[in-house]
Amino acid sequence: MQTKIIQTKIVILGTGGTIAGTAASATDAVAYTAAQLGVAQLVAAIPALAQLPLECEQVAQLDSKDMDHATWQRLARRAAHHLARADVGGVVVTHGTDTLEETAYFLHRVLAPAKPLVLTAAMRPATSLQSDGPQNLLDAVTAARDARAQGALVVMAGRVWSGAELRKLHSYRLDAFAAGDAGPLAAIEEGVLRWWRTVPSTEALGLTHIARDAASWPRVEIVLNHAGASGLLVDALAAQAVQGLVVAGTGNGTLHRDLEAALLRAHAAGVRVLRATRCATGPVIGETALPSAGSLSAVQARVELLLQLLAR
Repeated sequence: MQTKIIQTKIVILGTGGTIAGTAASATDAVAYTAAQLGVAQLVAAIPALAQLPLECEQVAQLDSKDMDHATWQRLARRAAHHLARADVGGVVVTHGTDTLEETAYFLHRVLAPAKPLVLTAAMRPATSLQSDGPQNLLDAVTAARDARAQGALVVMAGRVWSGAELRKLHSYRLDAFAAGDAGPLAAIEEGVLRWWRTVPSTEALGLTHIARDAASWPRVEIVLNHAGASGLLVDALAAQAVQGLVVAGTGNGTLHRDLEAALLRAHAAGVRVLRATRCATGPVIGETALPSAGSLSAVQARVELLLQLLAR
């Protein structure tokens, strides 16, 4: 099914990232500084957006490797504010790619909006000869204006992904994202959306769920299973009163016996534990004494566990 355009205003929220980054040379796609350009500058550089009803707001200006809970909280509040406006048809968020899948999952679970909330990013800085940011931003606005779009979505490299399913699979390529076994929701071809499946739905937790001062949010950490893994890190974290642990296990969430023993001790002491996999795709199937994270990646499982603990 092709795009059906809605004409209401789109709000673009900037948070920084590579899409707003600059380098000294147009041939340099690695040694750049992220978050140098404002969101209004990004929009002004795309002639095709000039005649559209848009509104820009700078929510943050950071490299997404430095994303934090306070920024998540502020971003969720500003997105919800604009989505509630009758004159706004959707919201676009410019972001960095490093933690894009975490922010997308967070917004998917907290807001689950009926209107489109579209995140986009870039693998190359704005000054690069291969800059992918302008096309990604144009595509994100196109997706936000589509009548079929809803929920937290991610637009990158001509594909539309669900915020519930996104994975960053490559460190450098322009087509760095995927969605595991699920695949993309749609393609954007010459400004037209071709939908392949419906957007996964979820029940919104709501802003009250994350209203607590972000500095006091529960501490949730990730540990990794590997050859020779011990339980020393888990024991140390438990001693520091960590409240949640996600373990990225090998294969189907399997764990070295020493690491598993430490996780079971922490679990018995009241630390919440979720068992994910370090594999790029595939779920953790079957239950043990340590609960499975299902099809969530380790970083998504961390967000999910954080949100569960915030409900306490």
